[in-house]
Amino acid sequence: MHVLLSGIVGSTAYGLAGPDSDVDRIGIFAAPTVAFHGLNPPMGKQATVVHHEPGDSTFHEALKACTLMMGGNPTLSEILWLESYEIRTALGDDLVDIRMAFTSAKRCRDAYFGYAVSQLKRLLETGQFQSKMRKRQAKHGRHLLRLLDQGYALYTTGHLPIRVEDPQRYLDFGERVATDPDLARAALAEAEAKFDAATSPLPAEPDKATIEAWLLSVRRAFLAST
Repeated sequence: MHVLLSGIVGSTAYGLAGPDSDVDRIGIFAAPTVAFHGLNPPMGKQATVVHHEPGDSTFHEALKACTLMMGGNPTLSEILWLESYEIRTALGDDLVDIRMAFTSAKRCRDAYFGYAVSQLKRLLETGQFQSKMRKRQAKHGRHLLRLLDQGYALYTTGHLPIRVEDPQRYLDFGERVATDPDLARAALAEAEAKFDAATSPLPAEPDKATIEAWLLSVRRAFLAST
């Protein structure tokens, strides 16, 4: 893979890691341009490479990455807002420079709120009677609150904070939610009301022309690669 940008994400980046937490990575790579000329271009599942040990490392091909980030995907979009990177090429620099081109008010709200709802669903589907399951519930709870806070920050300020300001707040919330899942529903309702009352500086749609210009520069750079 021609990795353009990669860094550590997840609990370590958020400041919520515990002694048992894995170190997760995410990245963006470029496939050789010629790979798109045949019958089986690197699209869909073929455009993502995942390794699970140690930790989770997920790399998306540039086109798929752009599509996901234009849709507001919180998991991948945070790569554009990290404080530091393990790999950052010139094309990776260019991508970080145009990060605002991927933003959209509606997609930001829908994506972050939707991911938070999915954390609630996972929380409710996890049994409460084993200590391991309670730890998982607590994890879903703290990530639910983090998603709501991050999404609201991006929606209202145009900036996505990665590291949380008060980690203990999220850890405590997770523990409370593991005991009383209704607290998660209340947090969702409160966040929805805040979003409804807020005005966003984000544009209505992503800047597709800017994103396409970057993607074409990637294709030109790897035109002769094999």
